[in-house]
Amino acid sequence: MKAKNSNYLLGISFVSTIGGFLFGYDTAIISGCNAFLEQHFELSAAELGWVVSSALLGTIFGCIVAGSITDKLGRKKALILAAVCLTLSAMGSMLPPQFLGDLTNAHWFTSDVDMAFNLLIVVRIIGGIGVGVTSVVAPIYISELSLPQNRGKMVSLYQLSITLGILLAFLIDWIVLNQAGDLAGVISGKPSEFWNWLFVEELWRGMFGTEIPIALIFLFLLFIVPETPRWLITKGRHEEAMDIMVKINGLEYAQSAMSEIKEMTKIETGGFKELLQPFLRIPLLIGILLPMFSHLSGIAAIMYFAPNIINESVQSVESAFLGAVLVGVVNSAFTFVAILNIEKFGRRKLLLIGVIGAFLSLTGVGILFALGSQYVIVPLLMYVASFAFSFGPIVWVIISEIFPTRVRGLAVALGSFALMVTGFIITLTNPILIENIMPSGTFFVYAALTLPAIWFIWKYVPETRGKTLEEIEKYWRARNQSKIDV
Repeated sequence: MKAKNSNYLLGISFVSTIGGFLFGYDTAIISGCNAFLEQHFELSAAELGWVVSSALLGTIFGCIVAGSITDKLGRKKALILAAVCLTLSAMGSMLPPQFLGDLTNAHWFTSDVDMAFNLLIVVRIIGGIGVGVTSVVAPIYISELSLPQNRGKMVSLYQLSITLGILLAFLIDWIVLNQAGDLAGVISGKPSEFWNWLFVEELWRGMFGTEIPIALIFLFLLFIVPETPRWLITKGRHEEAMDIMVKINGLEYAQSAMSEIKEMTKIETGGFKELLQPFLRIPLLIGILLPMFSHLSGIAAIMYFAPNIINESVQSVESAFLGAVLVGVVNSAFTFVAILNIEKFGRRKLLLIGVIGAFLSLTGVGILFALGSQYVIVPLLMYVASFAFSFGPIVWVIISEIFPTRVRGLAVALGSFALMVTGFIITLTNPILIENIMPSGTFFVYAALTLPAIWFIWKYVPETRGKTLEEIEKYWRARNQSKIDV
């Protein structure tokens, strides 16, 4: 029976992690499009930064609306909304108006380059909204369904799905580029077959389009997963919650969990009023600053511009794309380090080791760029590895478990908002920084920005391994009460 219950939990968690997979896929797929978008739209460095970071602008808005949606309408409906946005974006990114080639025999409706560019920006923002909502809701969904002894592993699966999405996107970009060969991105102006148009002449369209089937699978599967029991209890739907918890881990677990959840929800009020209570000041600080620190280290820019960055040292487009695939492989492989060790060593220890490693490796990237070395890829991969077993998964684990149920959606939305705003700024400015202070200076900046994170984690982030969500809430309340008594 336990194995059957575990399979049930694993199955519904898998569906929610497809949202993370799309998050990663959407992040990385444009890295292969950059050079061709820059060429076809004749973009400046600032304009390239805008088209890439526009999706992150959408994620900011998605994070803003996600908190209220997920707490009011439920985790499941919020994920369905995200899936709709991601599907529309994938379709729209592949098919903005045609503005190059043989416009007399166009494969799609035509327009001038400005209209095509603006529509591409709009649909990328819509996709970003889907990513923003998913980034908030998926970790909450998994954490509220998981058992205390494996919650860290289960939420880390969300980050693993992001890294696998990134890896597949890098791989797809390389395959499309390799298949197109020397004709990649060459606009002949002569009649061309539809697939040649998508995957050779304007191959950025085909790269974007590969996201469509994944988004559709995510959307369809969401209709068969349940709502989380904790959210159902806050809405007074106790019988539904009980049925789901029995399926997860049996009747004995369900009865015990129901009692504890009901006890805590009685003293929760929900909304900003509770989130600003004294006992949640430290969790709120952690929930906002920890995500910010993770993206200040430059991970978003590296994932969005991996081929461009690697090409700065190797001066070979094909080698740069293969290097990007290697970045994806390392990112996925070292996420497994977190999954296998997060319950053994805890969140805090892995986080500190990884962030110190990120600082050292980013410094190494800056030094090798300054020396003009072709081995920049080595410390760059070390940075990706350090991020993958620390900041990458553990930020999502911590911010999804340190807040009370009634405000968890709102609180995680604030944390995800902080992460996305930081990622937007880092991504928007990366091409400009590389152009003005060179790649070496850019990575020295990212290294310096990791130093405050080490101090903050050491001083403020507690260990939450093995505790129920309700026990974590009691810890914050007791900690605050002890300060008052003193």
